[in-house]
Amino acid sequence: MPPKMPLFNERIYAPYKIAALVEVLSEQNIAPADSLKGSGVDEDKIYDATALTSVRQYATVCGNALSLSEDSATPFKTGSRLHLSAYGMYGYALMSCLSLRDYFRLGVKYHSLATPTLTIEWNEYENEAVWTFPDAAIPSPSREIKQFWIEQQFTQHVTHLQDVFGKSCPPTKACFSYPAPAHAEIYTQYLGCPCIFDHDQCELHYDSSILDQKPHLAHRLTATVLQETCDRLIGQAKVNSGISGEVYQIMMLKPGEFPSMEAVAEKLHMTARSLRRKLQEEDTSFVAITDDVRCSLAMEYLKTTIMSTDDIALLLGFSEPTNFRRAFKRWTGKTTKEYRQG
Repeated sequence: MPPKMPLFNERIYAPYKIAALVEVLSEQNIAPADSLKGSGVDEDKIYDATALTSVRQYATVCGNALSLSEDSATPFKTGSRLHLSAYGMYGYALMSCLSLRDYFRLGVKYHSLATPTLTIEWNEYENEAVWTFPDAAIPSPSREIKQFWIEQQFTQHVTHLQDVFGKSCPPTKACFSYPAPAHAEIYTQYLGCPCIFDHDQCELHYDSSILDQKPHLAHRLTATVLQETCDRLIGQAKVNSGISGEVYQIMMLKPGEFPSMEAVAEKLHMTARSLRRKLQEEDTSFVAITDDVRCSLAMEYLKTTIMSTDDIALLLGFSEPTNFRRAFKRWTGKTTKEYRQG
């Protein structure tokens, strides 16, 4: 299952998006100090890989950009500057994957490592693959900043796929859930495809024929190592963050035992109702965490033991092995046999 989105105020990201936006604004003669005003980010830290920033801080810089810049192309220019090489392990994991289908899938799985401003999903249909952005219509932190993020995010997708594929691979169309802005012609210029406004939701469409194509830097060993690293990074973030992190830690104390929400709430000195509400505030649920723990344990057992699938299903509390196999396919996109064989 995809990891939950980190919290808005969590300072867990290197400032590469902030640096890219500050660079674009500097080229418009906007001083970095003005671009960063109110964000709590120092100018001398935007290229410091050890500095940690939050989505909230990036939102502040985007708000400054909207106030200071007269160039409607600013979010597009920022997105086109954010190549995958700027994203550390996440970026290199995507560049080394073995097919564009894997790239689409892993882009969602590891998105929480990439200063996520929007939730992303993708679905494969008979003739096309579609990125969707389910929270794009929510006007938070503001409608203007959300549109800025959408313009940047769509341009990043086009830039990243070109990085992975090694050549231009434009979408077949881009759809937006808001009316055409005054600068609508810029969308086609940067995205390289027809753009449709006033659509039901924000979507980016690709021809499904590209999914079996091989990225030009595909490498099986590198992909395996980097994906395992990304899995560990996501795991570290999950168990160190908020009430959900405390629930993860309790669930992992005795792997194979899955206490009820009431039992976990009691350990945290709160009612089950309060726990449910606090998890909802962190955009997750007790069921989602339980599934995530089961998925993590299943992957560990399949990779490091010779236990049969039936035995693993029993350890994870599944009444029927077929239910476990079905759940594992839903969590990872692979069968247990495919995962074990690597």
